[in-house]
Parts: sequence; structure tokens; C-alpha cells
Amino acid sequence: MKENERTEIKVSYDPSTGRVSLPPVSVIGLGMMGSALAQTFLKEGHQTTVWNRTPGKADALMKQGAKIASKVNEAIAASPIVVICVLDYGAVHEILEEAGEILAGRAIVNLTNGTPAQARRTAAWVTGRGAEYLDGGIMAVPQMIGNSGALVLYSGSEKVFQTYHPTLKGLGALNFLGEDPGLAPLYDLALLSAMYGMFGGFFHATAMIRSEQIPAEAFTELVVPWLQAMSASLPLMAQAVDTGDHRTNVSSLYINQTGFVNFIDACREQGISTELMTPIQGLINRGVAEGYGTDGLSRLVELIRKPV
Repeated sequence: MKENERTEIKVSYDPSTGRVSLPPVSVIGLGMMGSALAQTFLKEGHQTTVWNRTPGKADALMKQGAKIASKVNEAIAASPIVVICVLDYGAVHEILEEAGEILAGRAIVNLTNGTPAQARRTAAWVTGRGAEYLDGGIMAVPQMIGNSGALVLYSGSEKVFQTYHPTLKGLGALNFLGEDPGLAPLYDLALLSAMYGMFGGFFHATAMIRSEQIPAEAFTELVVPWLQAMSASLPLMAQAVDTGDHRTNVSSLYINQTGFVNFIDACREQGISTELMTPIQGLINRGVAEGYGTDGLSRLVELIRKPV
């Protein structure tokens, strides 16, 4: 295939077998995640072309049947769908700018982690060069790709999502959020925020327990079911946020304000850092100061949305 040859977005159907034929796929970026993506496409039976700035990373994939492109232009020209997963959006632009007119007529699926604004700018840049753009957020570690536990969020071109649904679903469960390309990275980062918040709470709690030499692993026998029980309250908190009704008969900001004084004092007595918890205490104190002391913890969402 010539470098400037255009490839239309299409998937053919074989009536004799009743199956959709597998389109060739190009994968750009062969870090841990990019390699996992390429390996999964290969296992699914796709003719897979790969490219990476460091050629040695492609050796293992070549042994599995991947075609190694010597230049990024060659990789993009090889397939109607190009999946890119690199360090950041700066690298995405730097790589795709080399392609020039080759991008036209192709589907660019960008699974690089970034912000909603970056995704929207990249979508405009790609579509301005005659290609279709689909952004994605991978909610999985590389070892999960291709398994049922993996989830990939998509937003942007619904045409690309529907056309290549059979290809993309091989990576894991998939969820199309809408045609605004910024939605996938927004959901991605929001879900990661929830994860890091949970991990941060666990790390702080474990530091408290370890201050008395209590085994951390034994502590998980209590903390895991406790967190599972508390997570059941999330839908009710979400309902309070959506309706704006933060009244509670469970635990008000007044009550939590007092509890946090004891919490912080205990941390200091045990000789551990309070830096993960003091921001939450600050939000609770702010809520009380602004007159929301009788509201529940769901009020904190509104305070976060209106930073001081």
C-alpha cells in the first residue's frame, strides 16, 4: 500500500460464514499497555501492524505474528483503524503530524490518558485532516486487557465506534458515552479519582494501624467488608447531589466536624501524617462555616465544585 493511499472506514461481511471479516489494525506505542493492546488484536485474529519509537519493543510481538513498521507513516498506511496509546497527548500530536495526508479516510482511536480539553483539541485536529476520531479511557491494567474485567470508555465518532465495535470489544467491555470526545477522558479521570481516594483512605488507615505494629494484612479482614458496606450508600448520596437535597438523618457536617477533630488529634498522637485527611477536614469546616452544618456529606460535592 502506498503511503498516500486512502483507506475508507468499512468492515466487510462474509455471507457464507455469517461473520464480519476482521479488519487489519495498526497499533502505535508499545509500552506495557500498547503491547497488551497489540497482543490482544493478534490473539483475536487481526492482521496487526505495530510501531514504536524504540524498535526493540516490537520484537516479542513480531514473534507472535505482528508486522513491524519501520516508520509511523508505514504503520498508519497499513490499516483503516489506527489505535494509538502513548505517554501523553503531546506525543500523540508529534507522531500524527508526521502522517500528513495519510490520515485522511482512517479511524484514529486514541487510548492515551489525558484531559477532556486535550481530547477535544485532538479531535478537531484529526478531523480537520479528513480522519475520524474516537477517544478512549482504559479502566484496566495491561494484564486485564482482553479479559472480561477490562473496561474501555469511548467518546467521539459514533461512526467509528459502531463500525469497529467487533474489533474494539476484543479489548474488554466497552461503553460509548457520546459524541463529545472529551467525555471519555472526563469519566476516566473521575473514576481514577474515586480509586485514588479509596486507596488513599486505605493507606492512611493502614498507617494508623501500623503505628501500633498491627499487621496490615490482618486489618484488611475488617476494612474490606467495611468499605463494601459503606459503598452501598453511594447511590443515595448521588441522588442527593442530583436533587440538591442534602438533608440527612445519618451524619451531618456538624457531627463530622467534631469527629474529625478527634481523628486528626489521634493521628498526631500516633505520630503519623495528617496530610491526606486535613483537606477533607477543611471542606467540612467550610461547609459548616457557610451554613450547611445540618446537611450530609453529599454537600461536599457542591463545595468542591465551587473552590475558594
